[in-house]
Amino acid sequence: MSEKEKMLKGELYDPVDDMELYYERIKCKSLCQKYNSLMPDKIEDRKNIIKKLFGNTGKSFWIEPNFFCDYGYNIEIGENFYVNHNCVILDPAKVIFGDNVFIGPNCGFYTAGHPTNVEMRNRGLEFAKPIKIGNNVWIGGNVCILPNVTIGDNVTIGAGSVVTCDIPSNCIAVGNPCKVVKSE
Repeated sequence: MSEKEKMLKGELYDPVDDMELYYERIKCKSLCQKYNSLMPDKIEDRKNIIKKLFGNTGKSFWIEPNFFCDYGYNIEIGENFYVNHNCVILDPAKVIFGDNVFIGPNCGFYTAGHPTNVEMRNRGLEFAKPIKIGNNVWIGGNVCILPNVTIGDNVTIGAGSVVTCDIPSNCIAVGNPCKVVKSE
């Protein structure tokens, strides 16, 4: 089984020494660099880069620079999607956003993780687990969402939160670790 196949299955894999994954990251990071370097009035050029980069997009989206991701093809966004400045999506696993998702500045979505076993971690192994964000979700600034998290529909995640576990639909959740503080 290739390292990419292991990555996509959520198994431990070696992202550093695998040339296929290396070249995919270089291609992605080159597109991110090009995107981040465009003048603000180059709206269609920006949209075309995102469409080339992501696995799937809706028609209506806006992503403020600077934006960074690892592979791009594992990211899917719905309609009416907005991301403020300095978003990082580590996407060796799927990151799926529903419709009407609004993301504040300096947010991170991290599907990648490393073993707690020191020997395995020092060998450069990592794993990836998906992130899924539902419809009608607002994520405040400086939020960090960790691997294997699902956020339901109609949710607000408060600024500065660290989301380590699933958040159900129809609620407001805040904190580190992020917890539901109000159900609607």
